[in-house]
Amino acid sequence: METFLKPLSVSGKSIKILLNRVIGPAVFIWLTWSICRQVMQQPNLSESIGYIRASVYGPLCWKFWTAILLSVVNWLTEARKWQVLMMPLQKLSLLTAFKATLAGVAFAVNTPNRIGEYGGRMLYVKKEHRIHSIALTMIGSASQLLVTLIAGVIGLMYLNDYFITIAAPYIDEELVWLGVYVIAALTIAGMVLYFRLRWVTALFYRIGIPEKWQRYINVILDIPVSFLLRVLLLSSFRYVVFVCQYILLLQAMQIEIPVVEAYWLISILYLILALIPTVTLLELGVRGKTGIVLLQGFSSNTIGIYTGGMAVWFINLIIPALVGSFLAAGLKLFNTKQ
Repeated sequence: METFLKPLSVSGKSIKILLNRVIGPAVFIWLTWSICRQVMQQPNLSESIGYIRASVYGPLCWKFWTAILLSVVNWLTEARKWQVLMMPLQKLSLLTAFKATLAGVAFAVNTPNRIGEYGGRMLYVKKEHRIHSIALTMIGSASQLLVTLIAGVIGLMYLNDYFITIAAPYIDEELVWLGVYVIAALTIAGMVLYFRLRWVTALFYRIGIPEKWQRYINVILDIPVSFLLRVLLLSSFRYVVFVCQYILLLQAMQIEIPVVEAYWLISILYLILALIPTVTLLELGVRGKTGIVLLQGFSSNTIGIYTGGMAVWFINLIIPALVGSFLAAGLKLFNTKQ
């Protein structure tokens, strides 16, 4: 019996070693190739490169570099939020939470609406807590989505006349208002459910999820409102940071839009991106086209608008994803000890 099991043990260990050494580098190589391919296919690429070069070395370069620094603030805030969320299960240092957040981005960019983020972050969680951590991580994502919905609805209300004008060639005014009311209703419902997580778990129980999965959901039952509010405030701060980034990068690309209008226009843009199912690596075209439609009423510099959106996409998502995949390349995903 021992002679039969021994080869299997060695084989299993070899497979784990292979996975440890292949998955991380493979993600990094695939991500790099996909990004290059996506960028090279963009229209007016040479003009966009010219705008980027001017923003890096020109008189407005301080805005570009400030946006770069804000990207670090952005992801440190997200790391702090995840660190707070994991407190009921496992104590994590801010550095570990930061690495896990970047790994989550690396795994998320190839999945619809970044659902792969959970898998990347779980690599930094103890094995016995990984399933439980999914429910807590989803609370963090829900809080960020809730902030995006709230800001987007406010933006739609603030710029309703302008938005109806630019939407007129695509959608009837009645449908625009219907959409606004539906989104507002969903936002209110989301706020209620966010602070009443027991209702959410009760709904899962009524659906009839297997009993073995119920214990993984129960981790959110005793979360106090103060804890949820803390997470929501971190999400709100992060949201303000990446909207400010977008404004700075648009200004660096010589897009002159009043700051208040720019803030709410970008809020509408993020709302639209949140509602459209897409993959991060394919998001650039959607982001660019939507940005041009929303902002062209304030600026005719469509190449600058597109380039600003591309810069936000690259700074906030692609660079962190590359760093996260590089970190994953050196991470032991599986224990090779027998």
